[in-house]
Amino acid sequence: MFGATRLPLLLLCAISLVLGTFMKEQHPLLGDDGQKPLPGKPKSRSTLPALLDALDVLQADYFEVWQGIWPTSIDWTSAVIGTYLSSAIITLSGSYPAFPSSKVADNTVNKYFSNLIGAYFGQDAFALRQEAYDDMLWVVLGWLETVKFIGAHSELHYGTDDDSRLAGPWYGHQWVPAFAHRARIFWDMASQGWDTSLCNGGMIWNPYLVPYKNAITNELYITASISMYLYFPGDDNTSPFGFTTPPTPQDIDSPNRPHHPKYLAAAIEAYKWLGDSNMTDAKGLYVDGYHISGWSRERPKNESNTRCDARNEMVYTYNQGVLLSGQRGLYEATGARSYLEDGHQLVSNVIAATGWDLKHGKALDEDEADKPRHRLGKWRGLGRSGVMEEACDAEGYCSQDGQTFKGIFFHHLTLFCERLPDHLVLPGELFLSKNVEDIPGGPQEVQKWHDKECARYGPWIKHNAKAAVSTLDHEGKFGMWWGAPPHSTADPDAEVDLPRQAVDSRNQGVPQEWKNKRRYLRKTHEDDEDDAHDDDNEGKIRIRDLNDRGRGRTVETQGGGISVLRAMLELVDTR
Repeated sequence: MFGATRLPLLLLCAISLVLGTFMKEQHPLLGDDGQKPLPGKPKSRSTLPALLDALDVLQADYFEVWQGIWPTSIDWTSAVIGTYLSSAIITLSGSYPAFPSSKVADNTVNKYFSNLIGAYFGQDAFALRQEAYDDMLWVVLGWLETVKFIGAHSELHYGTDDDSRLAGPWYGHQWVPAFAHRARIFWDMASQGWDTSLCNGGMIWNPYLVPYKNAITNELYITASISMYLYFPGDDNTSPFGFTTPPTPQDIDSPNRPHHPKYLAAAIEAYKWLGDSNMTDAKGLYVDGYHISGWSRERPKNESNTRCDARNEMVYTYNQGVLLSGQRGLYEATGARSYLEDGHQLVSNVIAATGWDLKHGKALDEDEADKPRHRLGKWRGLGRSGVMEEACDAEGYCSQDGQTFKGIFFHHLTLFCERLPDHLVLPGELFLSKNVEDIPGGPQEVQKWHDKECARYGPWIKHNAKAAVSTLDHEGKFGMWWGAPPHSTADPDAEVDLPRQAVDSRNQGVPQEWKNKRRYLRKTHEDDEDDAHDDDNEGKIRIRDLNDRGRGRTVETQGGGISVLRAMLELVDTR
């Protein structure tokens, strides 16, 4: 956990999680200042040591303080890793009673916060401005999460007591303007990807490729927009001077103020478009996105197809996750329970697609007694035997993008299932009491229902946390394939059935026909068959640890482990 104690704690936590035996309730140690437990916080934090060890590995082994970067990451995955770190220290901030002393807790939180400050300067903000719109939106979410941490930590530990009044606000507040400014700049740039000339709306993924309206960019736009509405504290910094956006009528009187209605309007409009876009498959999962068949820049618009009609059926885990925190935010901003209902339906669909029976709290494959020992559970669409999995996991060909996806899902699931606030942030009167009768559904009733629904996911989250911990190596690094068998004396029978029109562009590269900025011609299934080559399994080199194949253990897979452990701590241990 702290330096030399990392490995013993990792082994202890791994054994505890894998066997399913969690430590019995413990009374927290009082700090050297006699600090008492924070109100409403549990006395047992069995997953906390594992989370601390995972964070220690992330920052000690993958982060370079002098550069302010995770050198082996790429721009967008680095933004996601920073988001995980911000969320993790929100959890640590609320866990002071579980530390040996308040000084140890302070030192831990401040160390990681200083890493985030370094990451602000290390982030290649200029390069990111030239990248795809989804890359920009990851930046928005990352720095808003850090702003949230500063507010939560300050409120919890620098409140209204006499010492706090004398000392003033927590020093981290001085960084809020910088973080908020970067979030605002990147939202402004990314919002230019909203396009109504094709498909009657929706965000374009990448301005440098043929138009592709994909799930992730639109989900990010929804979530980033509602997050700007809820958490953006305002920004009076006018730089960079070379970048301006046309002002709206709402901007004239109060540009860039907190709770600006333009962010709420953008989120609502994008959510409606996504709901009308037919972007989900028969299992209720979001597919990757749409091209426009026959699209050509050379044809007049009245002679060219403008409909989203060439659907890529590929399904990724992160396409199911990012929207969840957006749905929760839309509830907080409107009071409409339907957003939460949509979210819970999506979570249920995802869990079913991993092979988990929510009603009975067990994996669907547990009853298959005649299954050969070397054969894995049946592929269900997003995993098998109740463990979440990418299609690339079993054969070990996940790209740097693909290695990031599962962590993103669990991060946004945790945000979605956090306890709902007692106040909603509604237009007009920003903070309404939970007892106001005209809020649709009744906030107290919705809170109870939401908590009850989220509690149903606990056994599944625990099941996945155990699977993730089982991939830890002797250095405390998480693997990518959480469901990998512990040995590989025989090649695992892990067949993955993909839909006929699925293009795995995030793991196998962007097809050439997507790169033609002038024309898009849809590739047929027959073309795929002509280009296919049968793999010769006899020539494979067998590796004892299946998570050493391909890219192996990386900063992205470490982030995934942190994300699922935090979900375990916040949504299972503390409930």
